Amino acid sequence: MASTSHDAAPQKKPVAIITIGMAGSGKTTFVQRINSYLHSKNPPSPPYILNLDPAVAQVPFDSNIDIRDTVNYQEVMKQYNLGPNGAILTALNLFTTKFDQVLGLVEKRAETVDYVIVDTPGQIEIFTWSASGAIITDAIASSIPTVIAYVIDTPRTTAPATFMSNMLYACSILYKTKLPFILVFNKTDVQPHDFAIEWMKDFEAFQEALATNNGTMDGDGESTYMHSLMHSMSMVLDEFYQNLTAVGVSSMTGDGVKEFFEAVEASRAEYEKDYLPELQRSREMREQALQEIKDDSVNRLMKDLELDKAKGGLRERWDPNEDDDEDDDSDMNIIDRVDDAWPGQYIDLTNSGKSMGSNWPRPA
Repeated sequence: MASTSHDAAPQKKPVAIITIGMAGSGKTTFVQRINSYLHSKNPPSPPYILNLDPAVAQVPFDSNIDIRDTVNYQEVMKQYNLGPNGAILTALNLFTTKFDQVLGLVEKRAETVDYVIVDTPGQIEIFTWSASGAIITDAIASSIPTVIAYVIDTPRTTAPATFMSNMLYACSILYKTKLPFILVFNKTDVQPHDFAIEWMKDFEAFQEALATNNGTMDGDGESTYMHSLMHSMSMVLDEFYQNLTAVGVSSMTGDGVKEFFEAVEASRAEYEKDYLPELQRSREMREQALQEIKDDSVNRLMKDLELDKAKGGLRERWDPNEDDDEDDDSDMNIIDRVDDAWPGQYIDLTNSGKSMGSNWPRPA
């Protein structure tokens, strides 16, 4: 008789798509387009969307979790006497302190969604080179498969120097995050991205474009410093291009979105095969290092206590395993807009305890 019991297939986790790009590259419009694409599928597959830009006035999509519901950008500027970029960074830092709640909400929806889309601030350096950006990226990547979508303004990249700058930035983000990486050449309805693909695949084609570019020769007919620098960097990046996925997308017309999601699914397999074991190994090494530091601190403290007791000083017992942290900030909550609202849900992290019952207005 055949057995009726069988091993259940493991639950397929959603893929997180973290969109990163220069200001004006069309990140938010791109998020809106892929959100619309997923809603138009048969059957629809609505994503779970996180908006991490506290300074945006409005977004063309309904986000499930919005940083503006938790931290008021304009109030941060006033209270901390900051400029626009400093306020965005501070707001992101404050939001990061409660990101464990965000992960909890994402995990609750993991069985019902296929994609988690993260829209980042327009100022790319605020997310990619800040501690809070690294914490958010690592936290998401350690929980679910994660892909970096680096959005490029294609019409602004037709010059070899601008193209090289974008590729260098993409290379630095790739090696910083160590996650599957997709180059998204946006606005292909204005400028096709064929030239960029050719430059990435054909070293000689880029060198030819570089030679015909203005400013390659000085008054004496010698190569300028910039020309020589880009020539050298192009040789370095030639290997970087070999294993890089690039797609062309028009956020206006929707062209290329299907190819983008095909690249995302391929990146899921890449994440599980190559990146996840490395992330787990790095996390184990960090935990081991932290445990060694903790053990060393406890041993030194116990020796000090024993010495103090021998001198007739402190005689109270102390349990090194006792948790003295009584900090309770459970009154600050991240909001999942799918859930029903409750009184006082909009929490002011920058002024907690003073006006907990008030709701901040959004930036006008």
